[in-house]
Amino acid sequence: MSDPTEANGNTGAGKAAQPAQPAQPAQPAQPAQPANGGAAKRHVRVVLVDDHRMFRTGVQAEIGQTAETGVEVVGEAADVDQAVTVITATRPEVVLLDVHLPGGGGVEVLRRCAPLMSDAEQPVRFLALSVSDAAEDVIGVIRGGARGYVTKTITGTDLVDSVFRVQEGDAVFSPRLAGFVLDAFASTDAPPVDEDMDRLTQREREVLRLIARGYAYKEIAKQLYISVKTVESHVSAVLRKLQLSNRHELTRWATARRLV
Repeated sequence: MSDPTEANGNTGAGKAAQPAQPAQPAQPAQPAQPANGGAAKRHVRVVLVDDHRMFRTGVQAEIGQTAETGVEVVGEAADVDQAVTVITATRPEVVLLDVHLPGGGGVEVLRRCAPLMSDAEQPVRFLALSVSDAAEDVIGVIRGGARGYVTKTITGTDLVDSVFRVQEGDAVFSPRLAGFVLDAFASTDAPPVDEDMDRLTQREREVLRLIARGYAYKEIAKQLYISVKTVESHVSAVLRKLQLSNRHELTRWATARRLV
């Protein structure tokens, strides 16, 4: 008799243990993570290239909150050499590239990173982010391989969207520039290349722009990390190649081409 009682007791204990298993319903809470996890899959690794540290800091603060935006800033650079080094080391999916940089400008970064852009398995794509909307700047970086061009008036939300679109292979332009770019490439009237500008090296073009903007030789030397004598040599070369006599004529020439 005692045996059946014990058996029933064991059975009761077994049944008592089963009610404790409702702890398993806690598992349904996990499906909430797939929803968040799905959003988190929208992720892009970005390098910021701009010679103004405070601007880089502002962009980082605006779009670099990875948990919210999906944008992970993996590196920064302030000039051409730094940019090539950081981009090569980190292999980001998208580079936010300023057009005017010490050491050769955004076009030089694009030229030196051409093998990374053409990598079929892990391409590095470039989106120009500049205060300039000058025709020569826009066309220059697009010809160099950039996937788009937006100005620094863009909002943080739109910039994040632009970065992801470029990551996916789309071409992205600020609204005002889109039509301009199409016209520039479709036009049969305008020559595809400025022969006068092609006579100048990239460094000579940088010096030309700064001279046209009214910078003194010392200021240009500081901006480009070169000596004043080197600036003088570049100015002489520019004047000779463009067949101009002085910096006033040079400024007028640059203004006419919207380089200022």
